[in-house]
Amino acid sequence: MYLLKQIDDPNDLRKLKPEQLPQVATEAREYMIETLSKIGGHTGASLGAVELAIALHYAFETPKDKLVWDVGHQAYVHKILTGRRDQLHTIRQYEGLSGFLKRDESIYDEFEAGHAGTSLSAALGMAVARDLAGEKNHVVAVIGDSSIMTGMACEAINQAGHLGTKLIIVLNDNEMSISPSVGALEGYLTRLRKGQTYHRLKDDFEEIIKAIPGIGDLVLQAAKDVKDAVKATIVPGVFVEELGFRYLGPVNGHDTKALIDIFEEAKKETHPVIIHALTVKGKGYAPAEADQSAWHGTSAYEISSGKFIKEPATAPSFTAVFANALIDIMRKDEKVTAVTAAMPDGTGMSKVMREFPKRAIDVGIAEQHAVTFCAGMATQGYKPVVAIYSTFLQRGFDQIYHDVCLMDLPVTFAMDRGGIAGADGPTHHGLLDVGYLRVMPNQIVMAPKDENELGHMLLTAIESGHPASLRYPRGNGFGVKMDESLHQLEIGKAELLTDVSGDVAIFAFGTPTYAALKAADRLAKEGIRVTVVNARFAKPLDEDLLIALTQSHRLVLTVEESYLNCGFGSAVLEMLEANNALYAGPRIVRLGLPDALIPHGSQSLLYAKYGIDADSIYNRVKDTIAVLDGKIFASVR
Repeated sequence: MYLLKQIDDPNDLRKLKPEQLPQVATEAREYMIETLSKIGGHTGASLGAVELAIALHYAFETPKDKLVWDVGHQAYVHKILTGRRDQLHTIRQYEGLSGFLKRDESIYDEFEAGHAGTSLSAALGMAVARDLAGEKNHVVAVIGDSSIMTGMACEAINQAGHLGTKLIIVLNDNEMSISPSVGALEGYLTRLRKGQTYHRLKDDFEEIIKAIPGIGDLVLQAAKDVKDAVKATIVPGVFVEELGFRYLGPVNGHDTKALIDIFEEAKKETHPVIIHALTVKGKGYAPAEADQSAWHGTSAYEISSGKFIKEPATAPSFTAVFANALIDIMRKDEKVTAVTAAMPDGTGMSKVMREFPKRAIDVGIAEQHAVTFCAGMATQGYKPVVAIYSTFLQRGFDQIYHDVCLMDLPVTFAMDRGGIAGADGPTHHGLLDVGYLRVMPNQIVMAPKDENELGHMLLTAIESGHPASLRYPRGNGFGVKMDESLHQLEIGKAELLTDVSGDVAIFAFGTPTYAALKAADRLAKEGIRVTVVNARFAKPLDEDLLIALTQSHRLVLTVEESYLNCGFGSAVLEMLEANNALYAGPRIVRLGLPDALIPHGSQSLLYAKYGIDADSIYNRVKDTIAVLDGKIFASVR
């Protein structure tokens, strides 16, 4: 890494000669492959944007010129070039580099996001702010071919074209998001990829005509109307230009010289520009190029073979259990349909789509559309299931309320990655869903304690006849015995897991139930009897059982893997207050996530840090009992 080691910031990069940049790209790619082989990360996404990052920092005077990356999982080389090369081995590790852009991590990270489609709106805002301040810097947004099809991106393009504000958009077109791109606009991009012939012929034609003495300019003027008519017929890029943008490209996104040349051309424009760069996801590493979906984000791997290094699974993942249960339900009921928003692999929907190609649909990165699309199907007697990450469902908040709950439509929201998502950090933790769903009229809110209960809960949601949601975590289940057939659960009915006698009751929502059981076993050995309840429902609550247990126990704990604000514990307190069962009742302690941004890190580490693992529950019970018994007088932490 002779050249790469000399680059501590983009100013060092710009001191190099243009012909040295391919070597920088080779060294950066090798460094990434070596480093990520040990820790994993967004390997394929960043390998495909190596030359883009190098050319952007070379052609533009960052950070004076603003560089906005959409999502940021393709920006590892950007991090390497901006002073974080020697920290790359910490990426996505607790207290290490973020896997996405982070404003407090570097002055070169202009905007941070983990959800697709935000870069154009942010960049346009920066460009307008620049104009208001009378400044002259460039603003560049880098966005993928799937992300540019999102609603926000289209809205930003519409406004940018209307304003005519100087803005440079680099379309990183690798025909992928995490999975292959879908939609009619993807067909348009395919035509753009094939549009180079016209531009090449047009340029050659103009050079030849201009060379004719005396009549060249006249011929060109006479041919203008014909040229425009032909262009409108055969060049897809004309659509972009009709929106008020200058279209440049397509350009080889792995050719640093070609990229720099086209960036220099774009810098001369006074109006918005779209540069169409064609790249290959996973470029430069054969296994990543061969299976681009699998290599979007990876665990550690063997460089020589491309084989992923994972700990042996002791139980199926919640995602896999969901997919199998949904397939079983769809085989028996032709009215059940399934929808995902550009996450067929992550949600397990790819397996469902293979078996039911007509009834299982990927709508692309369009969460709002996905929700209302399902609402439309529900009005026609179907029972749609929206399979989506909890963090991404947030983008459809108004549609859930306005288009589903107000009409009491039977749409099921199956939320993968409910709770702490791990290394992806605060943009991907699914911590808000309990709070924002349980306040919506007609919504049923559920969470299974384990992988076996997940299938029963999915069937319950689908057959409820109402809007219903179930959330389940990232990762593998607990290895419990799986029932051979699915059955419906009684809506609003909790499950009593231990004897009701004792001084302490724990109401657990979702998979933290197992941590509560472990803590209860440990406490029992010390003579502290604990009643453990698998709540199952955050809405409606099992009011009779919860009220009875609060009246018969001196200490009650609620445990959840979500924000405490407006979460399950809050629902319990509200219910007890409404039933006049709170004021003369027991000491109530809520365990969950505080009102703070939760960092990236392993799930087990974060469970312990925020007090929702078995040891934390055990300690909290012991400390609180000590306070109640008057043995200590300090406030419980």
